[in-house]
Amino acid sequence: MQRVDEIGKDEHVRGPQDAALTLIEYGDFQCPYCARAHFALTELVEELGDEVGGIRLVYRHLPLTDLHPLAELAAEAAEAAASQGKFWEMHDALFEQQNQVADPQDLAVLGESVDLDIERFAGDVQERRHRARVQGDLGRARHDGADRTPTFFINGAHYPGDSDRDSLEAALRAALQR
Repeated sequence: MQRVDEIGKDEHVRGPQDAALTLIEYGDFQCPYCARAHFALTELVEELGDEVGGIRLVYRHLPLTDLHPLAELAAEAAEAAASQGKFWEMHDALFEQQNQVADPQDLAVLGESVDLDIERFAGDVQERRHRARVQGDLGRARHDGADRTPTFFINGAHYPGDSDRDSLEAALRAALQR
């Protein structure tokens, strides 16, 4: 099995390859703490990215279906969007519209909002064509010791702190000093 900080060619990566900071998130699209982290990281990448030498984000799925019944299907919907080159657009929409996603039909509405081929998207989600990818991330999460969401690794080191903006900023700045 790979080290936690080994980024595969098929992983979801946003940001420069040579960034000074790489933050890996194991997340759940239905988790309110992951949504909070999404908004915080969006701000931090915008505000600190250039100052710190770049921030690269890597997203891996960890749907907690015991807590969030739509989490696995939402992850598969993000993968269906990825198959059309729109993972990050769907990722953002799932977090930004998290309170509006109450049933599988709401995933189709989000798919339309990010300009997906909706018939292909709906077929992918209904047939669960991307379940194996999500299950692969779950296996890797177990290997990496991620058992709650969000779980973060910054430059390969586990970050056990909170997902609010101030805590994440402090952790990112501390990682630069290592």
